[in-house]
Amino acid sequence: MRIRYKKWARPELEASKFYIDNPEEWKGKWKEFFKNPENPLHLELGCGKGQFIANLASSNLEINYIAIDLVDAMLGLAKRNVEQIYQEKNIEPENIVLTRFDIERILMILNEQDNIQRIYINFCNPWPKGKHRKKRLTHTRQLEKYRQFLAENGEVYFKTDDDDLFNSSLGYFQESGFEIMSKTYDLHSEPIFENNIETEHEKMFSEQGIKIKALIAKKISIKEGEN
Repeated sequence: MRIRYKKWARPELEASKFYIDNPEEWKGKWKEFFKNPENPLHLELGCGKGQFIANLASSNLEINYIAIDLVDAMLGLAKRNVEQIYQEKNIEPENIVLTRFDIERILMILNEQDNIQRIYINFCNPWPKGKHRKKRLTHTRQLEKYRQFLAENGEVYFKTDDDDLFNSSLGYFQESGFEIMSKTYDLHSEPIFENNIETEHEKMFSEQGIKIKALIAKKISIKEGEN
């Protein structure tokens, strides 16, 4: 999604207690950022305006969340949405952190010591042209990176409106050492997520009559000597 430059975003992010501008320095020790470091750690890749992660994290205070995006303007809106939703619930945003980074280089900021229990990927760019498909967040080369910091039996929750991306992703997950635990071609008629939280894109596509595809994939050990 393209978004206009917002001059206020960078100053607000830098002043925020739940934004990190130097994620490389937290590699292997993300749990130390949070008030309750013993809580499980979940990750959203491409958080956009942050409504999904704000609602999810504020409803699950026993879990810590990292949300990543690459665009300051998006993260600025995400920061404001987090503040608003937490304020409405009269709680402090102590179990969430936003950060700016290129997901293709994710291994520069996360490793196996971070022990991520779950990854959320919602309505990522489908990159329909063949030469660009390796940029997909669910492509085999990306999934193999995620495996390196996912906990044993860690999960990926994936939603999309795009048929080709979804069908291709089913193959990507299997190629990368994941087991498809659940899948659906119509999430709203066949819910596979407990307490599904609609994203902004999800609502928009559903109103257009486009069915939402979704899956849950679990990391399995298939390589001897895997770190």
